[in-house]
Formats: sequence, structure tokens, C-alpha cells
Amino acid sequence: MEVSLIEMGNRIAARRRHLKISQSQLAEKIDISNKHLSNIECGREKLSFDVLVSLCNELRVTPDYLLMGSMHPCGVPQNLIDSLSLCTDEDIALLETVVSHMVLRQEMKWNNDNFI
Repeated sequence: MEVSLIEMGNRIAARRRHLKISQSQLAEKIDISNKHLSNIECGREKLSFDVLVSLCNELRVTPDYLLMGSMHPCGVPQNLIDSLSLCTDEDIALLETVVSHMVLRQEMKWNNDNFI
């Protein structure tokens, strides 16, 4: 698969705007010049691995999203992933229990559909 610098730049800019971060603020946070970030967002310059990692951290996205546009790992919507970061440890434990029961239910359904 080929990475399109223009598409990657568009995703960086869109995510930055979604988070209401100015280009100069983001450039400062990741320790690059505003001009370099502008060139990255316009697809005129490649970015280093260090800049890619910094952008992912600041924009709270995966490298897959910036490089290829896959925002939702395994089909999980980003708003759900973002919401999980607001949960307490008890909430996460409860969610793990609920998800385990849902998976078990699906396994039982699959077994019933395919073996009974």
C-alpha cells in the first residue's frame, strides 16, 4: 500500500481542527516549526518517525489512522475509545465483564448455528 502524503496531511489537519488546536500550537507541542507542519499538512514534506509518533500522541490517534486512514481499530468507533479514557478502573472492570458475556453469547450462538 502506498502512503499518500496529501491524504495523510489532510488527516493530520482535520484531526487537529477537530481537537481545536491551531497549527502553531501543535507545531510547538511537537517541537517543529510551524512552516514544517504546514508543509506536512499540505503533503509537500515527509515526516520523520519521531514527528509521526509525536503527532499520534498529540492528536490521540494511531499511526494507522495518519498513514492509511484507519481510525477505528477493529471497527470500534473513536468516540467509544475516547469515552473509555474517562472511565474509572471500576467502570473498566465492569465493561470487561459485560464484553466477556457478549463474546460468550456470540460464541454460543455461533456454535448453535453451526453444530446443532
